[in-house]
Amino acid sequence: MIKAENITKSFGSLQVLKGIDLEVEKGEIVSIVGPSGAGKTTLLLIMGTLEEPDGGTITIDGQKLSRMSEKKLSDFRNKNIGFVFQFHQLLPEFTALENVMIPALIGNVKHARAEARARDLLQMMGIGERTSHKPGELSGGEKQRVAVARALINDPLVVFADEPSGSLDTDNKEELHRLFFELRDKLNQTFVIVTHDEHLASLTDRTIHMKDGRVEE
Repeated sequence: MIKAENITKSFGSLQVLKGIDLEVEKGEIVSIVGPSGAGKTTLLLIMGTLEEPDGGTITIDGQKLSRMSEKKLSDFRNKNIGFVFQFHQLLPEFTALENVMIPALIGNVKHARAEARARDLLQMMGIGERTSHKPGELSGGEKQRVAVARALINDPLVVFADEPSGSLDTDNKEELHRLFFELRDKLNQTFVIVTHDEHLASLTDRTIHMKDGRVEE
C-alpha cells in the first residue's frame, strides 16, 4: 500500500538518506528504529509528503506522489494521511473536540458531520468526557489521545507517528501502545511509527532498522 523506492535526501553537504527502499502493507503496524541521525524522521516526513525527496518515488495506494501538483498533494495529504507527533501539536486556544475536527473542516466536511465523527473518536479513545477541555486542562496521555483522534478524523490510509510516546510516562506509554493495536483491529488502520522505544518496536508487526541513511538488511 506504501512503497518507497530509492529515496535520497541531503541537507547541504550532508546526505541524510542514501537510497531507501521499503514497502508497507495495509493494516500493518511497522516501526522504524535506529540511532539518532539515522534519517528516520526525515524518511517519515518524506513518506508523509511534508518533505520532498531529492530523488526516488513514494507511492501510496497506487498513486505516485511526485506526479501531483502542490494543490493535489495537499488535498491527498488531508484526506489520506494522519500524523501523530511527540508533543501532540494541539492548538491551545481550541477544545479537544475542536482540535480533532480541524482536519475534517479543512477537507470541507460539513460541521455537524465532523463534530459527530470527532465525538465518536474521542469516545473510542476513552476521553469522551473531555471534549470541552482545552489542551492546558488535559494530561499528557489525554493530549496524545486527542492527537490520535485528530489523525483519524478523515479515515486516512495511513497514520505516521514520530516518537508518539516519547514524552509520556510509563503507564501512558503502555496505554498509547495498546491503543494503536486496538485501532488496527477495529479499523484495519495502518501505522508507520518512528520510535526509540524498544518495547513498542518489539510489539509491532515488523521493525525496519536504519543506520547512516540506509535500511539495514
